[in-house]
Amino acid sequence: MYAIIATGGKQYKVSEGDIIKVEKLAGNAGDTVTFDDVIAVSDGSLKVGKDVSGAKVNATVLAQGRDRKVVVYKYKPKTGYHKKNGHRQCFTQVKIDSINA
Repeated sequence: MYAIIATGGKQYKVSEGDIIKVEKLAGNAGDTVTFDDVIAVSDGSLKVGKDVSGAKVNATVLAQGRDRKVVVYKYKPKTGYHKKNGHRQCFTQVKIDSINA
């Protein structure tokens, strides 16, 4: 059984027991979160739309963290323009506990 959930502007395909990184959510390690925005659920047959209107996915927060640094380097030739920036995106690591469809 799997579900497709939407959080943080992205979509994730999850099954029970999966550990995924999502955009930062409020909560500390050990807290539970519920994903209400379920797009599809498959338990042998795929259900979408009105068939999954009451579906929820429950998960436990494992950790809060920051990803590796992404270097952004801007350069324009013949003008002496160089600019270097870095960015570290925050994330929340969650473990999927149950899919209620």
